[in-house]
Amino acid sequence: MNGTTTLTLGGLLAALLVLGANLHPWWRGNRDMKQLASFGKGAGAAACAAACPGGILGWAHTRTGAIANGAGERTGHAAAGTSSGSALTTGQLAGLSATGAVVAIVAVYLVALAYKAAGKNDRRRIIGGFFVGSVLLLTAGVAGALAWLPEALNGAGDAVVAAVQGSGLL
Repeated sequence: MNGTTTLTLGGLLAALLVLGANLHPWWRGNRDMKQLASFGKGAGAAACAAACPGGILGWAHTRTGAIANGAGERTGHAAAGTSSGSALTTGQLAGLSATGAVVAIVAVYLVALAYKAAGKNDRRRIIGGFFVGSVLLLTAGVAGALAWLPEALNGAGDAVVAAVQGSGLL
C-alpha cells in the first residue's frame, strides 16, 4: 500500500489551496449554500472512507494524503523556497464495525452516483471535497472533531440489520 497516515505542512498547504479554490466562487457569488453541496458530498464521502480501516476506501483515504504531501511540498518549495515536510499531529477515525461499514460503503456509492450524474464543474467540486476532507481527516483536530462518526455509522448499520431481520416489528 502506497499511502500515508501522516500529514505534512505541504499536505496541509495542498488541501488549503483546493479548499480556497472551491470556496472562492461561493464567497464572490451570492453565497447560496446549494453551491457548496457538491463539495460537501465529496467531503462526506471522504469522512466515510476515512472511517474504513482498510480496503479500497481506506486505501483511497491514505493515498490522498500521500498525494497531498508530495504536491504541497513541491508547491511550497517552488513558491516560497522553504521546506514544508514537517509532520503534523496525526489523527484517525477508529471503531467501524461490519454493520457500520455497510452504511459507509452505501454512502460513498451514493456520492459516486451523484458524481456520474453531475456536470463538469460539480464533478470537480466533488473530487475537491473528497480530497480536502480526506487530507484534513489525517490531522488530530479534524479526526477528533469527527470521532463520533464511526459509532454513528455503526448505529445506523445496526438499525438497518435489525429492520431487515424483523426485530421489534412483530
